[in-house]
Amino acid sequence: MISIIIPTLNEEKLLPQILEQFPETLLQHAEAEIIISDGGSTDRTADIAREHGAVLIEHEGEQRQTIAEGRNRGAETAQGSLLVFINADIRISDSEEFLEQARRLCTDARISGVTCVVHVFPEEETIADRIFHVWHNAYVRFLNAIGEGMGRGECQILRTETFRQVGGYNSSMVAGEDYDLFRRVRKCGRIVMMRDITVYESPRRFRKYGYLHILWGWSRNALAVIFRNKSSSEEWEAVR
Repeated sequence: MISIIIPTLNEEKLLPQILEQFPETLLQHAEAEIIISDGGSTDRTADIAREHGAVLIEHEGEQRQTIAEGRNRGAETAQGSLLVFINADIRISDSEEFLEQARRLCTDARISGVTCVVHVFPEEETIADRIFHVWHNAYVRFLNAIGEGMGRGECQILRTETFRQVGGYNSSMVAGEDYDLFRRVRKCGRIVMMRDITVYESPRRFRKYGYLHILWGWSRNALAVIFRNKSSSEEWEAVR
């Protein structure tokens, strides 16, 4: 079984798009489930999850939940032997082929993790978006080729046993938790990119902060993960 885990926080605008890509007929055919791990939304996110038949986990603590905690809680509930972590603000070029490749690649014992090429929603893409994402996808391939391990949180796939073996996401990290996970997963085997599958993400964060600011933030968090085993960010702002 495949467990698709989506952490959310006030995602009523974009969550329906990704949930509609996994209709009940596809989930039954692929033997998959969708788990929404919600961090305490105050909008209709939880209602939308229920309407689409997803398994819903709701955070009720006073302290804000990190995205790493949300993903870990989803994994605790998951019934599948394969975990697919994606974000709520994405679309997938072919969701059926996406699940088929995920299952096929993860049956190879030499592969410990799978990630995807990421681009911006085609209808919103600018030249700057294209240049940045072409470069960053190449950078992800390079890190995996040299054995460093990398996969953005928009698409991280691994076997449940591997996830448990490495201890899951570092729940104390407010940013860089995706990089940290796949650095540890890489020690268990190769990390590969799916062929002919693209994950499209919302450009909302890039539009608000710009690429230089975001790249600087990513770099600071990556260095903090490598040298201090923690993120440099104290809080990750939800851009909606």
